[in-house]
Amino acid sequence: MRAIVGSIVSEYHRYKAIAEAAMGQLSEDELNKFGPGGGSSVAIIAWHLGGNLASRFTDFLTTDGEKPWRERDGEFARRSPKREELMQHWDRGWSALLDSLADLADADLGRTVTIRGTKLRVDEALHRSLAHTSYHVGQVVYLAKEWKGSDWKFLSIPPGQSKAYNKKPTLERPDKFTAALRDSFREE
Repeated sequence: MRAIVGSIVSEYHRYKAIAEAAMGQLSEDELNKFGPGGGSSVAIIAWHLGGNLASRFTDFLTTDGEKPWRERDGEFARRSPKREELMQHWDRGWSALLDSLADLADADLGRTVTIRGTKLRVDEALHRSLAHTSYHVGQVVYLAKEWKGSDWKFLSIPPGQSKAYNKKPTLERPDKFTAALRDSFREE
């Protein structure tokens, strides 16, 4: 049975689609523009998240989630990757996550995994990772919206349309939201 794992996977897909729709609105220069006060760029945040997911979910159930090959500090180094390079790094992390979760069942949630030498139940590790992912996706969306200004295409209910949406809510389930978001931002 995968009711709980399935719901977690759906939420990961939702946040992946949100980040990709936000990044897809940005030029390469905007992807690499540093945040206010010298903060991280969208590219650096996405690079970090890709590295984090690759480390945590490569051999998820059998090895420490902080891999010896990961260079976390280096993920935050000032860099200006080309979009293709950034998306390859991003996709490696997401593939590690989604491939790892594909075989996970609800019965596995009580198993133990290790992150930085600390034992966690699988459900704890998944919730921790999902919270970390949504935190950084929020940063990506914030910066993307800031850089696009009035050209920003809203990723959910646009301002002033809540009442109309509430009369016929169609995007409350993560899978429906993800599909609608991907459809609306699909390149023609």
